[in-house]
Amino acid sequence: MRFLIAALSIAGLLVSATVAKADKRVAFVVGNGAYKNVAALPNPAIDAKSMATVLRNVGFDVVEGTNLTRDKMTERLLEFGKKAEGADVALFFYAGHGIAINGTNYLLPVDADIKSEMDVKLGSAINIDLTLEQTMADAKVKLVFLDACRDNPFASKIKSNNATRSLSVQSGLAEMKSGEGTLIAFATGPGQTALDGQEGTNSPFTRALMANITAPGVEIQQAMTKVRAQVNEETSKNQLPWGHTNLIGSVYLNPAPVAGADAPNTPAVTAGAASEVELEFWRSIKESNKPEELNAYLTNYPNGTFKPLALARIAELQNGPSTTTRNLTTGIDPATFTAAADQTSEDQIGLDRSQRRDVQRRLTGLGFDVKASGKFDEATRTVISRWQAARGYPQTGFLNTLEHKALVSEIASTKVASADDDSSDDEPSRHSRHSGGGGGRRYHRGGGGPGGFFGHVMGGLFR
Repeated sequence: MRFLIAALSIAGLLVSATVAKADKRVAFVVGNGAYKNVAALPNPAIDAKSMATVLRNVGFDVVEGTNLTRDKMTERLLEFGKKAEGADVALFFYAGHGIAINGTNYLLPVDADIKSEMDVKLGSAINIDLTLEQTMADAKVKLVFLDACRDNPFASKIKSNNATRSLSVQSGLAEMKSGEGTLIAFATGPGQTALDGQEGTNSPFTRALMANITAPGVEIQQAMTKVRAQVNEETSKNQLPWGHTNLIGSVYLNPAPVAGADAPNTPAVTAGAASEVELEFWRSIKESNKPEELNAYLTNYPNGTFKPLALARIAELQNGPSTTTRNLTTGIDPATFTAAADQTSEDQIGLDRSQRRDVQRRLTGLGFDVKASGKFDEATRTVISRWQAARGYPQTGFLNTLEHKALVSEIASTKVASADDDSSDDEPSRHSRHSGGGGGRRYHRGGGGPGGFFGHVMGGLFR
C-alpha cells in the first residue's frame, strides 16, 4: 500500500504540474452503501474511492467521503462549497441510493429512515437541486455525475404510507436540466434503475467514467459519448446513461496532447518520467485484490505496458474466487496480445485430437471448465474466448501459435477434465461463437487414485 500511495503521489504531482497551474479544480466524491435501515449496497464506497483516485491524478482537490450520515454529508458539502468558490472546474460525484418525489431528486445518507414524503422534505434526504446551487454556483464549469439510480427500497415504503393521496415516487431519479456551463450525467435514463455491478467491483457507470473522462486529450462531451456506449454494451443494452449539458466551450480533464488529436497546447509529462512513475505505480498494485486500484492504473495508462496483465487480473477478480492456483509465466511474446487468431491460424498449429484434448484439459485446469472431448465445439470456443479475455489476448475463440504456446506455458494444479468423447470426428467445429458463460457441465475423471491423477496432470504439462 505504501508503494501505491507513493506512486499516486508522484503521478499526481507530475500530471498536476501540467494542468493544475492553469485552473482550479475541486471535486466532491461520496459513495453511500452501508445503509442502516435497508439492505446495504456493496459497491458505492468502492466507486467513490476509485473515482477520487482518478480525479486526484489529474489535479483535482477532492473532498471525499464514504458511508456518510446526514450530518457528515452536510459537513463535506460545506467544505466542498467553500473550496469551489471561484473554481474553474467543480465536479460532483455521488454513488448510492437516490429517490425522486414529485419530480424532485434527493440523495440518501446511510442513516436515512424514510417512510413518508414528510420524512424526505424535513431533512432525512438531501435535495440535489439545492445542493448543487449552493455549492457549485460560483464555478465556471460544473460537472455532475450521479450513479444513484439503483432500485430503491425506500420507494415502496413511501408509496404504501401515502396510498390515499396522489404522490409520484420513483425508484430512479427524475430528469434534471443543466444551467449554463453545466453537464449533468445519470447512470441511466429518468425514472429507470441502474446496475450496481458485481460485489467488490465498480458499477458499470463508474467503471466507464473512470475509463473515459480523464483519457488524455479527450473532450468531456466526447468522453460521455464513449461512456454511454461502454455501459450500453457491458449491460447488453439494459442500461443507457442519460445526460443534459449546457457547456459553452470545450472541457478537458486531462488536456495532454495525443498523436493526431487537436488538443490544447499544454505541456505533456516527459516520457522518461512517465515510464518511471508507471513502473512504480504498477509495482504497487500488481498483486492487489482491489479492482478499483487496477482500474486506476488502466485509467492513467490506457495504453500502458502492463495493460494486458491488469485486464487479466481484473477479469480474475470479477469472475469470483477460483479453486485453482496458477502461475502466469513471464516472457510471453508481446505479439500474443495483438495477433488475432482465426480458423486458419489454428489449422496451422496442426493439433490432432489428443492435442486438442490437452488444450481442453489445460483450460479446465486453469478454471475454464470444458469437457475434454478432443473436438473444438461451440462450448470449447466459448471457453477459449473467456480464457483469451482473461489474459488480454484478442477474443476470437480460436487459437494461433503464440496463444497455444502461452497456454502451454501456464502452470495449473487443480481438477482435470473428463474422459474422452467417443466420437470419431477429428475436425474442429466451425459453429458460431458467443461471448458468454461457461462451456457446459463440469466433469471429473474417475478411477486411477492419487497416483493416476498426479501422473495425468504432469503428463499433460510436459507432453
